[in-house]
Amino acid sequence: MSYSSLAAAVRDLEQHGMLRRIKIEVDPNLELAEIHRRVFDRQGPALLFENVKGSPFPALSNLYGTFERTEWLFRKTLDSVQRVLELRANPESGFKNIPRYLGAPFTALKALPRKVRTGPIMQGTTTIDQLPQHVSWPMDGGAFVTLPQVYTEPPKTPNVMQGNIGMYRIQLSGNEYVLNHEIGLHYQLHRGIGVHHTMFNESDEPFRASIFVGGPPSHAMAAIMPLPEGLSEMTFAGMLGGRRFRYIRHNGFVLSADADFVITGIIRKGEKKPEGPFGDHLGYYSLTHDFPVMDVEAVHHRKNAIWHCTVVGRPPAEDSSFGHLIHQIVRDQTPKEFPGLHNLNAVDAAGVHPLLLAVGSERYMPFREPRPEEILTIANHILGSGQTSLAKYLFITAPMSGEKVPYSKDIPAFFDYVLERLDPTRDLHFQTKTTIDTLDYSGTGWNGGSKVVFAAHGNKLRSLATTIPSDLKLSSGFTNPTIARPGILAIQAPEFSDHAAAQTEISALTQQLSPRLLDQGIVMIVLVDDSDFLAATLNNFVWVTFTRSNPSHDIYGVGASIEHKHWGCTGP
Repeated sequence: MSYSSLAAAVRDLEQHGMLRRIKIEVDPNLELAEIHRRVFDRQGPALLFENVKGSPFPALSNLYGTFERTEWLFRKTLDSVQRVLELRANPESGFKNIPRYLGAPFTALKALPRKVRTGPIMQGTTTIDQLPQHVSWPMDGGAFVTLPQVYTEPPKTPNVMQGNIGMYRIQLSGNEYVLNHEIGLHYQLHRGIGVHHTMFNESDEPFRASIFVGGPPSHAMAAIMPLPEGLSEMTFAGMLGGRRFRYIRHNGFVLSADADFVITGIIRKGEKKPEGPFGDHLGYYSLTHDFPVMDVEAVHHRKNAIWHCTVVGRPPAEDSSFGHLIHQIVRDQTPKEFPGLHNLNAVDAAGVHPLLLAVGSERYMPFREPRPEEILTIANHILGSGQTSLAKYLFITAPMSGEKVPYSKDIPAFFDYVLERLDPTRDLHFQTKTTIDTLDYSGTGWNGGSKVVFAAHGNKLRSLATTIPSDLKLSSGFTNPTIARPGILAIQAPEFSDHAAAQTEISALTQQLSPRLLDQGIVMIVLVDDSDFLAATLNNFVWVTFTRSNPSHDIYGVGASIEHKHWGCTGP
């Protein structure tokens, strides 16, 4: 299905019973977001809010609210996009399987962006305060664009094939921004737009940017897709949408001809303003920091424009479908990118980046006692590559001869397999004083933290406990021990004032706990503020344990010691 606009997708979804119109007035300040969350949690339809308080424009949310609906939107093009990316990743495959890849070059050629003189986006103009002032969480610093497509080009390069479209947070109001004249852009200098920012700082040209909102559903997907070198977001949007990306050059700016809205402006080169806080995709607020500010030149919109928005928060949320679609498109490329890797799961419920589960190969020394070897090489490759380098926790294992390892997407079975084989004296490998996701506040500073690899391979060492050992002894203040998962014990811990106090209290606890717990099937103990909450669901377990912690500072061990700079423990 080829959609020429967001409205066309809305009509198609409605005809197939996948969209509901909400005709009563809805406040974009918190109320719209709460309706969205409740419908998303029930795997409900896309929502068209026809009467948004304070705005003449309707708003669409939950478009990608289920994996099935997301795949359905691109049902006619997914396979052809997969073939193009496979061929780009491995050109030799075109000669090995000619029937599969015969049409791939033409798919890309037919998707090249197309310059037009005018388009629907030129039909009207408005101001920032007339846009739906969408606020998702009570402490948010103002209204935000939650599904923006931010377009920039390098200086002296008016060529869309050299341009970048990325999804960077846009704050429309609040803080110190002058309403209708200034907006905030949240991005880091290592991202595509940040590279352009650095280049403009060294030039005398104004740093122009265009922010597209809406348009065919493939356009938002293109803004978040990690693309191979040389493939533009506009071309990818054309392939995924089955329709060339149409653009206009107007007053020095690039406009998406089919977008619902385009905000144009000049990013100040040497000035920043406070942006945030913002209830973010890891499930807590990213705080206020200084980020680039843009002087607004114009706000264009098409006739009957629809404001496309979403709600981010504790995962899973609507943006989980982005990761799902990316996986569907590149799943066959993963073994080629990481030799020896069979499958990899960036766990959505943990926020994608914090926790990776992987199954690899062990082929180095097949004639001696099995131990982690090749999977450590694979782990280093994973933590040194692209988006997977943002991970904090990586659990990796490999099958024994004649044995089948659970698929990494089967999280309960995968954890059982790893914990049955984990040797905590040997299998934990830390990277300290390194970088983590900028939006992750669990580390030692902004963009700073640590990583750990749990690499387990060998014969089964234990059966995992499903009941609390009868001889468990806790030190004062630690209460309510609960089995969260087989082999994993949650304990309610007292609130601590700082890390020094925590170290003292946990040191006393580890002295109280017996290393024999490992033999009794307790491999991991998680200290939390609410052990019942952690144990209630699998999603609670992975979010609390791996999203809200910093490995180097928050992993302790019963019977812990350091041998030649390698940390390990004899108990849990």
